[in-house]
Amino acid sequence: MESFQPKNKRTLLKETIIEYLLIAAAIISILTTFGILFSILFEAIEFFNLRSFTYFITGTQWSPGTVDSKFGAAAIFAGTFMITAIAIAVALPIGVFSAIYMSEYATDNIRTTVKPLLEILAGIPTVVYGFFAAITVAPAIVSLADTFGLDASFNSALAAGVVMGIMIIPVISSLSDDVINAVPDSLRKGSLALGMTKSETIKDIVLPSALPGIISATLLAISKALGETMIVVMAAGMNANKFSINPLEDMTTVTVQIVTALTGDFEFNSPDTLSAFALGLVLFVVTLVLNIVSVMMIKKFKEKYKMSNL
Repeated sequence: MESFQPKNKRTLLKETIIEYLLIAAAIISILTTFGILFSILFEAIEFFNLRSFTYFITGTQWSPGTVDSKFGAAAIFAGTFMITAIAIAVALPIGVFSAIYMSEYATDNIRTTVKPLLEILAGIPTVVYGFFAAITVAPAIVSLADTFGLDASFNSALAAGVVMGIMIIPVISSLSDDVINAVPDSLRKGSLALGMTKSETIKDIVLPSALPGIISATLLAISKALGETMIVVMAAGMNANKFSINPLEDMTTVTVQIVTALTGDFEFNSPDTLSAFALGLVLFVVTLVLNIVSVMMIKKFKEKYKMSNL
């Protein structure tokens, strides 16, 4: 008994140290998030002291570095949301359908082969996607549009959106696959026992049950698409600051304009440079809201099936 006590104390000491290390890691992560926010916030406030916040949100002319500089970011945000919407339109059906196949139809051997191959897309550098968009996808879209008598730009939003959609397929596919697999088998067996076919079970039972998780995966993919830079720089250009709803025209995004502002020959405390922090703050808020909604959806999914998995 005496030899056990010191060993027990050593074990408790190790557990205490590990616990404090984990707490410290969590605190560092939280403080880092707040540090990023405050580093953007103070510079953005300084920008809004120099320029109108209302015009920044609603204005359609963005021309920093000129004699009569204008900072209307509505066109930039419109381009960002346009390209992101195209990306989601490409990635969502492919990602969800591939997740359904791997979860419900694929054998174990096929699943262990296909899923890693699909997730390789997540490891490809974005600059490679940019080359693919500029050299392959953009000319193909121009040629296809020309056959229908349409005028398409080589720096179109459609080219950037399609390639960005390919890039975020693994995000939707992998997370959707996980939540579909998390749906209790008892629901599938009960549906089949009542006479429903496999496809009907997937459509009416599995997918509605996994919907919160699929929505969460989609929101995370949107957050990733909103922050993408290199694909847009190489496929859609950097100076297309115009408001348009035509995806075949040139468009730019918030992240591209942030890079342009921070790499320009402007003084740091000038509105031209500080505008990057204003853009970054709005983008931070948008992605933060999306991530909060995503976490809430995941929590709802877990609570819904916690009792079913017992």
